[in-house]
Amino acid sequence: MPTDARPSSQTAIEDTLLADALLGGGLPEEAEYHLWQAGQSYHLDEVAETHLKEADALAPGHAAVLIGFYRFYFYKGRLADALRIAKRCLAKAAVENRLPPHWRDVRAGHAEFGSYDNMLPRFFMFTLKGYAYLQMRLGNLVEGRLAVQKLLELDPSDKIGARVLLEVVDRVELDDE
Repeated sequence: MPTDARPSSQTAIEDTLLADALLGGGLPEEAEYHLWQAGQSYHLDEVAETHLKEADALAPGHAAVLIGFYRFYFYKGRLADALRIAKRCLAKAAVENRLPPHWRDVRAGHAEFGSYDNMLPRFFMFTLKGYAYLQMRLGNLVEGRLAVQKLLELDPSDKIGARVLLEVVDRVELDDE
């Protein structure tokens, strides 16, 4: 590795390790096996969910496991369960980004939210977007709108496409009137 490419501080090293974990790094082999089995048995709800729970027991709170749960519940239409996982992901993203514990208290200066190259802030943004979407789908339009507005506050350039969700909630609210 060229000298100028090496992380210059302990924080940069920690950020690199956390980003690696988001991509599956640090996942025990047995947990990875259970995630793979969950994918292979997706059509068998109880079997797939059991494998996800086994992966979670072996690697509690690992982003790869949380994402596996989220996708499973989301695509199965179990939106309340997906929202529960999104909340766990938000808590994880807050810790890993050294953000306030509640997304409402996060400010633009807390991280580089507008940079697509920074994986940890991006994980927070995509998680908050999923949270907003699920809240809206579950009929919690006010909470969904607040989360979308927070996304746009953190990244006014809207690299993750939050504005589309704002347009959707605007249309739904107009239809309700």
